[in-house]
Amino acid sequence: MTPDGRYIVVRGRLWRWANPHLSEAERTRMVGELMTARRAVGVARRAGDGDAESAAHVAVDAAKRALGERGPVWWDDGAPDLNRHMARTTNYAHWYVGLEGAP
Repeated sequence: MTPDGRYIVVRGRLWRWANPHLSEAERTRMVGELMTARRAVGVARRAGDGDAESAAHVAVDAAKRALGERGPVWWDDGAPDLNRHMARTTNYAHWYVGLEGAP
């Protein structure tokens, strides 16, 4: 996780972390909804049901937005959203190169 707690790094790319200001109960509920929606994507895909898959993707997006992983940023200091940017090309570059195993 980045030092400010906003992102995790996966294969060199920043991915926005969930809003730490959510209550534990709300976070747990939304993660449950996200996992249910992700399973529904797989079930629909295996069944070849495009309509159900589209609906499941909408549910995934809604859960990720409620968690703060998508949509408006949850921080209020004016910093830009660097979600999906390569860590090495952002203001996290110096921190990132110091990580063990970072390219």
